[in-house]
Amino acid sequence: MRILHLSDTHLDEAGGPDEDGADGTAALRLLLDELRYLDDLDALVVTGDVADDGSHEAYMRAGKLLSDYAGQRGAKVFYTTGNHDDRTAFREVLGSGHRDPDAAYEGPAGERAAVSLVGGWRLITLDTLVPGKGYGHLGSGQLDWLRELLATKAPLGTVLAFHHPPVSLDVDVQQALGLQNSAELAETIRGSDVQLMLCGHFHLQILGGLEHATVSVTPGVVSRIDLTARPGTERAVHGPSASLVHLGAPYGPLIHTLHARDPRMGETVYEADEAEMREVIHRLGPAQPA
Repeated sequence: MRILHLSDTHLDEAGGPDEDGADGTAALRLLLDELRYLDDLDALVVTGDVADDGSHEAYMRAGKLLSDYAGQRGAKVFYTTGNHDDRTAFREVLGSGHRDPDAAYEGPAGERAAVSLVGGWRLITLDTLVPGKGYGHLGSGQLDWLRELLATKAPLGTVLAFHHPPVSLDVDVQQALGLQNSAELAETIRGSDVQLMLCGHFHLQILGGLEHATVSVTPGVVSRIDLTARPGTERAVHGPSASLVHLGAPYGPLIHTLHARDPRMGETVYEADEAEMREVIHRLGPAQPA
Protein backbone atom coordinates (compact mmCIF):
# COMPACT_ATOMS: atom_id res chain seq x y z
CA MET A 1 0.00 0.00 0.00
CA ARG A 2 1.21 3.50 -0.85
CA ILE A 3 0.20 6.44 1.35
CA LEU A 4 0.78 10.13 0.75
CA HIS A 5 1.19 11.59 4.25
CA LEU A 6 0.52 15.31 4.74
CA SER A 7 0.23 17.33 7.92
CA ASP A 8 -0.20 20.88 9.18
CA THR A 9 -1.86 22.45 6.16
CA HIS A 10 -3.13 25.29 8.40
CA LEU A 11 -5.78 26.59 6.00
CA ASP A 12 -7.86 29.54 7.20
CA GLU A 13 -11.17 31.19 6.40
CA ALA A 14 -9.70 33.89 4.17
CA GLY A 15 -7.45 31.61 2.14
CA GLY A 16 -4.55 34.04 1.96
CA PRO A 17 -1.26 34.85 3.71
CA ASP A 18 -1.17 35.46 7.45
CA GLU A 19 0.78 38.24 9.20
CA ASP A 20 4.03 36.27 8.74
CA GLY A 21 3.40 35.64 5.05
CA ALA A 22 2.55 31.95 5.47
CA ASP A 23 -0.32 30.87 3.22
CA GLY A 24 -1.63 27.36 3.85
CA THR A 25 -3.91 27.33 0.83
CA ALA A 26 -1.18 28.45 -1.57
CA ALA A 27 1.30 25.99 -0.04
CA LEU A 28 -1.13 23.09 -0.39
CA ARG A 29 -1.97 24.00 -3.99
CA LEU A 30 1.73 24.22 -4.83
CA LEU A 31 2.51 20.89 -3.18
CA LEU A 32 -0.30 19.04 -4.94
CA ASP A 33 0.70 20.53 -8.26
CA GLU A 34 4.31 19.46 -7.70
CA LEU A 35 3.07 15.94 -6.95
CA ARG A 36 0.91 15.72 -10.08
CA TYR A 37 2.93 12.77 -11.43
CA LEU A 38 2.49 10.76 -8.23
CA ASP A 39 -0.27 8.47 -9.50
CA ASP A 40 0.03 5.14 -7.68
CA LEU A 41 -1.66 5.91 -4.35
CA ASP A 42 -4.07 4.00 -2.12
CA ALA A 43 -4.58 6.60 0.60
CA LEU A 44 -3.91 10.22 1.43
CA VAL A 45 -3.59 10.83 5.19
CA VAL A 46 -3.63 14.30 6.77
CA THR A 47 -2.48 14.19 10.40
CA GLY A 48 -4.04 17.29 11.87
CA ASP A 49 -3.97 21.06 11.91
CA VAL A 50 -6.05 20.86 8.77
CA ALA A 51 -7.33 24.32 9.67
CA ASP A 52 -5.41 27.09 11.36
CA ASP A 53 -8.52 28.88 12.65
CA GLY A 54 -11.02 26.03 12.94
CA SER A 55 -13.31 27.60 10.33
CA HIS A 56 -15.84 25.69 8.23
CA GLU A 57 -14.46 27.40 5.13
CA ALA A 58 -10.96 26.04 5.79
CA TYR A 59 -12.22 22.45 6.15
CA MET A 60 -14.38 22.77 3.04
CA ARG A 61 -11.46 24.09 0.98
CA ALA A 62 -9.11 21.38 2.28
CA GLY A 63 -11.71 18.72 1.53
CA LYS A 64 -12.21 19.97 -2.02
CA LEU A 65 -8.50 20.27 -2.88
CA LEU A 66 -7.55 16.93 -1.38
CA SER A 67 -10.55 14.94 -2.57
CA ASP A 68 -9.99 16.22 -6.12
CA TYR A 69 -6.33 15.19 -6.01
CA ALA A 70 -7.00 11.80 -4.40
CA GLY A 71 -10.05 11.07 -6.54
CA GLN A 72 -8.02 11.36 -9.75
CA ARG A 73 -5.82 8.58 -8.37
CA GLY A 74 -8.51 6.34 -6.91
CA ALA A 75 -7.20 7.00 -3.40
CA LYS A 76 -9.17 7.56 -0.20
CA VAL A 77 -8.58 10.58 2.05
CA PHE A 78 -8.33 10.37 5.85
CA TYR A 79 -8.06 13.21 8.37
CA THR A 80 -7.20 13.58 12.06
CA THR A 81 -7.54 16.57 14.35
CA GLY A 82 -4.61 18.68 15.56
CA ASN A 83 -4.27 21.33 18.24
CA HIS A 84 -5.35 24.12 15.85
CA ASP A 85 -8.48 22.26 14.76
CA ASP A 86 -11.98 22.76 16.10
CA ARG A 87 -13.75 19.47 16.79
CA THR A 88 -17.24 20.78 16.05
CA ALA A 89 -16.40 22.35 12.68
CA PHE A 90 -14.17 19.37 11.77
CA ARG A 91 -17.05 16.96 12.49
CA GLU A 92 -19.61 19.05 10.60
CA VAL A 93 -17.48 19.14 7.44
CA LEU A 94 -15.21 16.07 7.57
CA GLY A 95 -17.24 13.78 9.84
CA SER A 96 -15.09 11.16 11.53
CA GLY A 97 -12.21 11.91 9.16
CA HIS A 98 -13.13 8.78 7.16
CA ARG A 99 -15.70 8.91 4.39
CA ASP A 100 -17.19 5.52 5.28
CA PRO A 101 -15.47 4.09 8.38
CA ASP A 102 -15.80 0.47 9.45
CA ALA A 103 -16.19 1.69 13.03
CA ALA A 104 -15.90 4.99 14.91
CA TYR A 105 -15.46 6.21 18.48
CA GLU A 106 -16.77 9.40 20.05
CA GLY A 107 -15.67 10.26 23.56
CA PRO A 108 -17.27 12.34 26.29
CA ALA A 109 -15.21 15.42 25.36
CA GLY A 110 -16.12 15.05 21.68
CA GLU A 111 -12.90 13.36 20.62
CA ARG A 112 -13.35 11.20 17.54
CA ALA A 113 -11.45 8.18 16.26
CA ALA A 114 -12.23 5.89 13.35
CA VAL A 115 -11.00 2.79 11.53
CA SER A 116 -11.11 1.67 7.89
CA LEU A 117 -9.62 -1.26 6.02
CA VAL A 118 -7.61 -0.15 2.98
CA GLY A 119 -6.12 -2.82 0.74
CA GLY A 120 -5.85 -5.28 3.62
CA TRP A 121 -4.25 -2.71 5.95
CA ARG A 122 -6.18 -1.36 8.95
CA LEU A 123 -5.91 2.43 9.20
CA ILE A 124 -6.90 3.91 12.55
CA THR A 125 -7.06 7.66 13.12
CA LEU A 126 -6.88 8.94 16.69
CA ASP A 127 -7.71 12.30 18.28
CA THR A 128 -4.92 13.75 20.47
CA LEU A 129 -6.34 17.30 20.65
CA VAL A 130 -6.44 19.01 24.05
CA PRO A 131 -8.64 22.11 23.49
CA GLY A 132 -6.79 25.36 24.12
CA LYS A 133 -3.39 23.67 24.49
CA GLY A 134 -0.50 22.71 22.22
CA TYR A 135 0.35 19.32 23.70
CA GLY A 136 -1.46 16.07 22.96
CA HIS A 137 -3.17 13.40 25.06
CA LEU A 138 -5.09 10.19 24.38
CA GLY A 139 -7.99 9.67 26.77
CA SER A 140 -8.59 6.35 28.54
CA GLY A 141 -11.80 5.72 26.58
CA GLN A 142 -10.04 6.13 23.27
CA LEU A 143 -7.18 3.86 24.37
CA ASP A 144 -9.68 1.21 25.54
CA TRP A 145 -11.41 1.39 22.14
CA LEU A 146 -8.04 1.05 20.39
CA ARG A 147 -7.05 -1.88 22.60
CA GLU A 148 -10.29 -3.68 21.74
CA LEU A 149 -9.70 -3.16 18.00
CA LEU A 150 -6.13 -4.42 18.21
CA ALA A 151 -7.23 -7.61 19.96
CA THR A 152 -8.07 -8.85 16.44
CA LYS A 153 -5.28 -8.71 13.88
CA ALA A 154 -5.81 -7.11 10.47
CA PRO A 155 -5.05 -9.10 7.28
CA LEU A 156 -1.77 -7.24 6.61
CA GLY A 157 -1.22 -5.05 9.67
CA THR A 158 -2.26 -1.78 11.29
CA VAL A 159 -1.30 1.86 10.78
CA LEU A 160 -2.12 4.52 13.38
CA ALA A 161 -2.42 8.18 12.36
CA PHE A 162 -2.61 11.06 14.84
CA HIS A 163 -1.24 14.57 15.30
CA HIS A 164 1.09 14.74 18.32
CA PRO A 165 4.19 12.53 18.03
CA PRO A 166 4.95 10.06 20.85
CA VAL A 167 8.67 10.72 20.22
CA SER A 168 10.70 13.93 20.14
CA LEU A 169 14.17 15.25 19.58
CA ASP A 170 16.14 16.90 22.39
CA VAL A 171 14.20 20.12 21.83
CA ASP A 172 12.33 21.73 24.75
CA VAL A 173 9.24 22.76 22.80
CA GLN A 174 8.87 19.29 21.24
CA GLN A 175 9.17 17.58 24.60
CA ALA A 176 6.64 19.97 26.15
CA LEU A 177 4.11 19.91 23.31
CA GLY A 178 4.26 16.32 22.06
CA LEU A 179 2.03 13.43 23.12
CA GLN A 180 2.12 13.45 26.92
CA ASN A 181 1.06 9.85 27.56
CA SER A 182 3.27 7.96 25.12
CA ALA A 183 3.87 5.22 27.70
CA GLU A 184 0.14 4.45 27.81
CA LEU A 185 0.03 4.24 24.01
CA ALA A 186 3.07 1.94 24.07
CA GLU A 187 1.33 -0.35 26.54
CA THR A 188 -1.82 -0.37 24.41
CA ILE A 189 -0.05 -1.46 21.21
CA ARG A 190 2.31 -3.95 22.87
CA GLY A 191 2.07 -7.33 21.14
CA SER A 192 -0.30 -5.98 18.48
CA ASP A 193 0.04 -5.78 14.69
CA VAL A 194 0.65 -2.00 14.67
CA GLN A 195 3.56 -1.49 12.28
CA LEU A 196 3.56 2.25 11.66
CA MET A 197 2.45 5.51 13.29
CA LEU A 198 2.01 8.63 11.15
CA CYS A 199 2.23 11.99 12.96
CA GLY A 200 2.74 15.70 12.29
CA HIS A 201 2.73 18.76 14.59
CA PHE A 202 6.50 19.38 14.74
CA HIS A 203 6.74 20.66 11.13
CA LEU A 204 9.89 18.63 10.47
CA GLN A 205 10.90 15.09 9.60
CA ILE A 206 11.63 12.61 12.38
CA LEU A 207 11.88 8.83 12.19
CA GLY A 208 11.72 6.94 15.47
CA GLY A 209 10.04 4.01 17.17
CA LEU A 210 7.56 3.12 19.89
CA GLU A 211 7.55 -0.48 21.05
CA HIS A 212 7.87 -2.49 17.80
CA ALA A 213 6.28 0.18 15.56
CA THR A 214 8.00 2.75 13.34
CA VAL A 215 7.03 6.36 14.07
CA SER A 216 7.17 8.76 11.11
CA VAL A 217 6.74 12.50 11.62
CA THR A 218 6.26 14.36 8.34
CA PRO A 219 7.25 18.00 7.75
CA GLY A 220 4.52 20.64 7.57
CA VAL A 221 2.80 21.83 4.42
CA VAL A 222 2.44 25.47 5.49
CA SER A 223 6.03 25.74 6.83
CA ARG A 224 8.99 23.74 8.09
CA ILE A 225 10.97 24.20 11.30
CA ASP A 226 14.69 24.84 10.74
CA LEU A 227 16.71 23.22 13.52
CA THR A 228 19.88 25.10 12.57
CA ALA A 229 18.53 28.02 14.62
CA ARG A 230 20.14 28.74 18.01
CA PRO A 231 19.04 26.24 20.71
CA GLY A 232 16.03 27.46 22.67
CA THR A 233 14.78 29.55 19.73
CA GLU A 234 12.62 28.57 16.77
CA ARG A 235 12.77 29.48 13.09
CA ALA A 236 10.13 28.44 10.54
CA VAL A 237 10.89 28.57 6.81
CA HIS A 238 8.90 28.31 3.60
CA GLY A 239 8.81 25.07 1.64
CA PRO A 240 5.82 22.66 1.66
CA SER A 241 6.71 19.02 2.18
CA ALA A 242 5.04 15.62 2.49
CA SER A 243 6.02 11.96 2.86
CA LEU A 244 5.44 8.99 0.60
CA VAL A 245 4.99 5.75 2.54
CA HIS A 246 5.25 2.29 0.98
CA LEU A 247 3.91 -0.54 3.14
CA GLY A 248 4.43 -4.19 2.35
CA ALA A 249 7.70 -3.61 0.53
CA PRO A 250 10.84 -5.60 1.40
CA TYR A 251 12.68 -3.96 4.32
CA GLY A 252 9.69 -1.64 4.78
CA PRO A 253 8.02 0.51 5.68
CA LEU A 254 9.82 2.66 3.13
CA ILE A 255 9.37 6.41 3.69
CA HIS A 256 10.54 9.17 1.39
CA THR A 257 10.20 12.92 2.02
CA LEU A 258 8.95 15.03 -0.89
CA HIS A 259 9.70 18.78 -1.15
CA ALA A 260 7.86 21.18 -3.44
CA ARG A 261 9.97 23.59 -5.50
CA ASP A 262 8.83 26.70 -3.66
CA PRO A 263 10.51 29.87 -5.02
CA ARG A 264 10.75 31.01 -1.38
CA MET A 265 12.24 27.71 -0.19
CA GLY A 266 14.24 28.27 2.98
CA GLU A 267 13.20 31.91 3.44
CA THR A 268 12.17 32.75 6.99
CA VAL A 269 8.47 32.72 7.90
CA TYR A 270 9.02 33.68 11.55
CA GLU A 271 11.67 33.59 14.26
CA ALA A 272 10.97 33.28 17.99
CA ASP A 273 13.62 34.01 20.60
CA GLU A 274 14.19 32.12 23.85
CA ALA A 275 11.80 34.27 25.89
CA GLU A 276 9.03 33.81 23.33
CA MET A 277 9.54 30.05 23.27
CA ARG A 278 9.44 29.84 27.07
CA GLU A 279 6.16 31.73 26.98
CA VAL A 280 4.76 29.33 24.35
CA ILE A 281 5.70 26.33 26.48
CA HIS A 282 4.20 27.91 29.61
CA ARG A 283 0.96 28.89 27.86
CA LEU A 284 0.39 25.82 25.69
CA GLY A 285 2.17 23.07 27.64
CA PRO A 286 0.87 20.89 30.50
CA ALA A 287 0.28 22.57 33.85
CA GLN A 288 3.38 22.42 36.03
CA PRO A 289 3.07 21.17 39.62
CA ALA A 290 3.05 23.92 42.21
